[in-house]
Amino acid sequence: MFDCVKIPTPFQVGHVNCYASGSTLIDPGPDSDDAFETLESALLSRDQSIDDIERVLITHPHPDHFGLASRLQERGASILASSTAASIIGDFPGRLAYEQSYFEPFFISHGLRADVVSTMVELPEAFLEFAQSVDVDRTIDDGETVHVGDNQLGVEAVEGHAPGELIFTFDTSTGECAIVGDHVLDPITPNPFLQPPPTPEHPRPRVLPAYNASLDRLAERSFTRMLPGHRDEIDRPTHRIEQLRRFHEHRSERTEAEVSEPKTAAQVMRGLFGELPVTEIFSGMSEAIGHLDVLEERGRVTREMSGGTIQYVASSDQ
Repeated sequence: MFDCVKIPTPFQVGHVNCYASGSTLIDPGPDSDDAFETLESALLSRDQSIDDIERVLITHPHPDHFGLASRLQERGASILASSTAASIIGDFPGRLAYEQSYFEPFFISHGLRADVVSTMVELPEAFLEFAQSVDVDRTIDDGETVHVGDNQLGVEAVEGHAPGELIFTFDTSTGECAIVGDHVLDPITPNPFLQPPPTPEHPRPRVLPAYNASLDRLAERSFTRMLPGHRDEIDRPTHRIEQLRRFHEHRSERTEAEVSEPKTAAQVMRGLFGELPVTEIFSGMSEAIGHLDVLEERGRVTREMSGGTIQYVASSDQ
């Protein structure tokens, strides 16, 4: 039903998978001339042009997945995304500014030096040139359907990798298939990136516990294939999900061992990964705090304030 077009990105992850079926695209790639020309060439091989694209579906609001949507909209395509993703990609610089204002004091309170945090939160500004803001023409959310030719895509919300994340499911002759964005990848382990709350008045999303629960729900399904946002298709989805869950459980155990004595999340991160370059610290802190969230939810650790800094300690109930 869908052909995979590998679109180049300037990011470490490499190519992103754009999926094409008739006049519909899913995740067109970043906003760059290289990406646009690659997509244009792929469409020509299908006897199509950019102007033949009528709809673009977005799995989640990361630049390597939605960035090119604005150019396609200018050529007549309608853009579809979840309501949460729509609010982000409609003003991507504004979203980044909100994340920066939230995470700077947040990371300092979790034990990082202020100068390191200042540099770290400025790094994503380099992504802006690949993530042109775009107004969504139609929001689609959990439980809705989208018709692609004679086929019907189920729209399902998932949690853990990005806010407003969707997967798209459809039936094939060999069983149920899903286009999963970055929710399930192989051999990459998707990063449960920390997310700010929807507004400052809301609590911070506990991303990794939500991701674990989302994987558990998908594992109960009988998917025969998953089409991911990067690398090759996954022909044993349940097996791959089980691998991801084991990986996260093992890292949660390592994290628990790190807090046999009180530590900040920054100290836990260094215990898990050693000294990281500033470009990797957001990912490292996302991992450390994510697993601490899991342990806190299970009653294995608690948080304490010490001089304005949050420390994690093993629960006295153990």
